[in-house]
Amino acid sequence: MKGGFGGMGGMGGMQKLLKQAQKAQADIARAQAEIATLEVEASAGGGAVSAIVNGSFELVSIKIDTAAVDPNDIEMLEDLIVAAVNSAQAEIHKRSEELMSKAAGPMAGMMPRL
Repeated sequence: MKGGFGGMGGMGGMQKLLKQAQKAQADIARAQAEIATLEVEASAGGGAVSAIVNGSFELVSIKIDTAAVDPNDIEMLEDLIVAAVNSAQAEIHKRSEELMSKAAGPMAGMMPRL
């Protein structure tokens, strides 16, 4: 009587599937390590404000050109800071998804979204 996997041939297929899953897991771990090292800089206001965000979506640095500092228009400066940080975070998100999709290969459709 044959087993539920079509005899020994089924076990070979199961081993192949397991190896593919292990490779995908290793590729994903490498992608996660690469994402952790990412840093992206984005700017707003023609470079008046620039922000650097890392792969953990943490704000690493912010630079503000003195020309952007107008005590009578703090709201504009606040908007530029938000825009620069949001732009850097969006780029990190995009790069992270690209790296994870590439690493997951055919399993990409089963990966949770970041």
